[in-house]
Amino acid sequence: MSSRPVLVVTQADDATADMVIEELNRRSVPVTRLDPGDFPTGLTVTARLGQDGLQGAARTATRVADLDKVRSVYWRRPRPYTAPTGLDEQTTRWCREEARYGLGGILAALPGAHYVNHPWRNRDAEHKPAQLATAATCGFSIPPTLLTNDVDEAKNFTREHGPLIYKPLRNTDYHDADGRALTVWVEEVVPADLTGAVGLTMHLFQKRVASVADLRVTAVGHEVFAVKIDGSPGLDWRRHYDKLSYTLIDPPSHLVKSIRNYLDTFGLVFGAFDFGVDDEGRIWLYECNPNGQFAWFPPPITDRIVTAVADRLHHAGEHHAR
Repeated sequence: MSSRPVLVVTQADDATADMVIEELNRRSVPVTRLDPGDFPTGLTVTARLGQDGLQGAARTATRVADLDKVRSVYWRRPRPYTAPTGLDEQTTRWCREEARYGLGGILAALPGAHYVNHPWRNRDAEHKPAQLATAATCGFSIPPTLLTNDVDEAKNFTREHGPLIYKPLRNTDYHDADGRALTVWVEEVVPADLTGAVGLTMHLFQKRVASVADLRVTAVGHEVFAVKIDGSPGLDWRRHYDKLSYTLIDPPSHLVKSIRNYLDTFGLVFGAFDFGVDDEGRIWLYECNPNGQFAWFPPPITDRIVTAVADRLHHAGEHHAR
């Protein structure tokens, strides 16, 4: 068996990565797990570049990975780049940016490694406007959507397409006055909600789909796992896990074709797609998370996705790198 390791780039608290690592361990595939957020105090990296390409090593408290021998990279949920404590604001910012472009550039350029997904492809595919624009060209049905900081345009859109929902453009950290983490959920918008605050930043408004069920479709290479989600009493099923039921179904062929086109357009290996199904059976795309989780599904579903991801990482040489 090759000793080339799989590099798992993620934070310590990541149940999805834990399950994939457990499967790779079961196969006796060497794994090195690291978090760029540990750099520079808990992670040491040395890279040499010359005519022979990139060589060097990454050292954590428990592992050493030769950078030129990594077979594949599972890029999951790393923490933001950091700087040592005790520095002034300007120096802290400088150190973080040097880490981002130095360490980040190294980890994105490992020779011969197969990425699931490459971090720069994840970055490109995380922007919802780009997602929706690309999805429209790939044959998906897209709910009418408005992005604006103009309150009058938002009110006009409500009159044209209401009822509407609002969804955040990114899962940015947000805390209350006591420091407790808050989540900005998908919410229905009524005209009274549209105030001058719309002008503070970009907002995404979308026609609400009168859905009778939700679909989470996880694509891993050419394997597609479609899960029908029933039982959500509200707009955002992530708020009601205890009330949901999950059924693995065969995805329609037209949906699989659109998913394949979408992944190819962004250069992705993995994608987690969220859809709503209306009472006429039409499937509407909401978004695609290029790095979505799947550990919360029941084991019969999760195990199949874990196996597919582990296969990509384990048998990296059998796949075309993206």
